[in-house]
Amino acid sequence: MTERRLQPLLHDLVGVVRAPTSALGDAAGQIRPAGVQGVFHADARVLSRAELRVDDREPEALTQGPVGPHAARFVGLARWLGDPGPDPTVRVDRIRRLDPAGLTEELHVVSTAADLVRATVSVDLGCDLAPIEVVKSGGTAEPLEAKAGRPGQLAWAADGITVTVTADGATVDADADRSRSPRLSWPVELPARSAVTLSWRLAVDDPRAVVVAPPAARTWARPEVTADDRRLVRFLDRSLDDLHALRLAEPAHPGDVFLGAGVPWFLTLFGRDSLWAARMLLPLGTELAAGTLRVLARRQGARVDPATGEAPGKILHELRRHEFGAGEGLRLPPAYYGTVDATMLWVSLLHDAWRWGLPADQVEPLLPHLQAALAWLGEHADADGDGLVEYVDTTGHGLSNQGWKDSGDAVRFRDGRQARAPIVLAEVQGYAYEAAIGGAALLDAFDRPGGDRWREHAARLAERFRAAFWVDGPHGPQPALALDRDKRPVDSLTSNIGHLLGTGLLDDDESAQVARLLTTDALAGGFGLRTMSTDDAGFSPLSYHCGSIWTHDTAIVLAGLARGGFRAAALGLAEGLLAAAEAFDHRLPELYGGDDRALAGRPVPYPAACRPQAWSAASAVLLLQAGVGLYPDVPAGRVLLAPLAGPELGTLAARNLRVADASVDVTVTATGAARIDHLPPTLALARPVPVPSPRRSPDPDHSRRS
Repeated sequence: MTERRLQPLLHDLVGVVRAPTSALGDAAGQIRPAGVQGVFHADARVLSRAELRVDDREPEALTQGPVGPHAARFVGLARWLGDPGPDPTVRVDRIRRLDPAGLTEELHVVSTAADLVRATVSVDLGCDLAPIEVVKSGGTAEPLEAKAGRPGQLAWAADGITVTVTADGATVDADADRSRSPRLSWPVELPARSAVTLSWRLAVDDPRAVVVAPPAARTWARPEVTADDRRLVRFLDRSLDDLHALRLAEPAHPGDVFLGAGVPWFLTLFGRDSLWAARMLLPLGTELAAGTLRVLARRQGARVDPATGEAPGKILHELRRHEFGAGEGLRLPPAYYGTVDATMLWVSLLHDAWRWGLPADQVEPLLPHLQAALAWLGEHADADGDGLVEYVDTTGHGLSNQGWKDSGDAVRFRDGRQARAPIVLAEVQGYAYEAAIGGAALLDAFDRPGGDRWREHAARLAERFRAAFWVDGPHGPQPALALDRDKRPVDSLTSNIGHLLGTGLLDDDESAQVARLLTTDALAGGFGLRTMSTDDAGFSPLSYHCGSIWTHDTAIVLAGLARGGFRAAALGLAEGLLAAAEAFDHRLPELYGGDDRALAGRPVPYPAACRPQAWSAASAVLLLQAGVGLYPDVPAGRVLLAPLAGPELGTLAARNLRVADASVDVTVTATGAARIDHLPPTLALARPVPVPSPRRSPDPDHSRRS
């Protein structure tokens, strides 16, 4: 029997990040040569082992926690040393600090003993330079031989990467049988009630990396938030620290900042993830959006290439230093375009950033890329010409599913059968509609031709969607998840339909019905929004895309509900997210289990989820925006306030939000009264438009198609 190679678990590991470097170790601070533990730099594991011992014994772990945005402290005890008796008198604090090209560890040995304490402190190291895709697929790599340098120094080198460790005052043992597991050691003598600090540093030289650290200055404003619900404040503070740590740039353009998708698997440029995260952060300024747009525009597709998924005008999916082969036949080229939605999301980010105040002199250079993206939508996104956007992997080794739910089994019928490609995803049609309308608005505003064409395109798409997607479900009419290759509706009930809210594709009654579906226990009975309803045969609470809860997915749908006036539904999802944030120490992972809330009283971890992760952390900002209800339209000269905060969430105030590059303050009282201060004089406060009451369910004549 062939042993299966399993993706390593990481839910109980402690992550520290300062992109492009990240470190994962256990709760005691040890980095062991197992699973995904290690220090990674731009897709390579540059340290696979860092085990601390005192007199060849591991300290007993007490606790750990963050020390600012890029460091963690691990506290342990050496109870075999010091005074006899029940109270420990020798403590070891290990502080791990990351920087963009390595890390530093400080080892604080503290004695409160009455007599002299002698001990030897050591750290056993290892380096395998394993590529991240080998680690992700459960593979291993042999440790490399270390070369000793000057006193207190050793190094490893392979594949153009050089890793150097320096430990002042330490003895280095890298001879013979220790060449692949070198040891740093320090003899220490602690007089009564004294302490000593030891340290070692790891530095990485990686000239072939495709991503680098950007300038140290922050890329967005940091708001000052007060709230009756302190969970939101703690979630936001931790998330903003993580987002700062996830910033990346390309070597040739260090000033254009984007967000790496997540630690450890996706700490690089991802079209969809980087775009969504930048869109969520627009209330803090447009600089991140502008950098993300420019980075992706420079890599916009220029030719048809089935091997990479490239097409003229198409936006990149992901960027790696070399081919990414993570098992099960998956082999992605270094620059891979296999995404159906990133191109539309690029257009919508440009449109939204413009509405938040991105200056015209930054919008105009991107207009040719906008026109190319719209041309892709009209000429390449609809291969069979039926008026809907579909995808299919023609290579056999690319992503078989190319929406945000991109696992191989993500698109299932209600009875559990998997749909066969080409696939037409529901939310992608919403993205396409929104991009066509937003793109038309930009073309009009900058005196470019084509606006009417794209509005007509959007109208035809809406008509085709209404005819093809609505089906009867257990809770009434619903949009299908997708259409399969035979244009049959994939009739499972999923979170995808929530992404349609706010795109303009649905009318008022259809939006109201979708909001009702999103509040059913089958979808919303966990700590957020399940990706698939518990009524569907494919549901599993720990399925990657068929029953789990994704932070960003819940936040996007929550924001759509709030903007649409579906207050109760939005508040229910907000409560789920905030409760989950508390359970995960305010650092929400990429995804977690879709179990009922009553099962364990807290969310069940998904064991291989990225944490921190860009669009999960950015969800805190989207939740804040929904809470204060800030919706600007700078080109039109108006700002709308329609807060979700009020009687249920309590008071909420945010200082130093950004509109048209000006700092504004928004306050919402416990009764829901909202006020905005320091609004630029060119902008006026608009009155909210009441949400129409739903009059009917969607027309049954188009609610079922087979």
